[in-house]
Amino acid sequence: QVQLVESGGGLVPAGGSLRLSCGASGRTFSDYHLAWFRRTPGKEREFVAGIRGDGSSTDHVDSVRGRFTISRDTAKNTVYLQMNSLKPDDTAIYYCAARSSDIRWTMRRLQSFYEYWGQGTQVTVSS
Repeated sequence: QVQLVESGGGLVPAGGSLRLSCGASGRTFSDYHLAWFRRTPGKEREFVAGIRGDGSSTDHVDSVRGRFTISRDTAKNTVYLQMNSLKPDDTAIYYCAARSSDIRWTMRRLQSFYEYWGQGTQVTVSS
């Protein structure tokens, strides 16, 4: 089993930056596809960014591409989401997710793809 814990959320002004971290216990992240999702009140969790299990590819949703960057540090068993040029619409609870990489990466943008989820960290961007 994999346990995920997010950290790094907070209150920042529009245009500011924040770096989220997700640490894991269990097997090394090199064995897992990893992703960040976010949720606002009344909405389903939506995909933000993902990184392939072998680290060879990343995927960022159009609304954050060029502003957010997903990365991982295998030695620290940690996945990051660097968020720059933050907008009030980015306000949400951000969750990290993991899926064993013995499955193809095609469905990486779907919630149902992932086996493990963190509890989330709040990001609030003020106007």
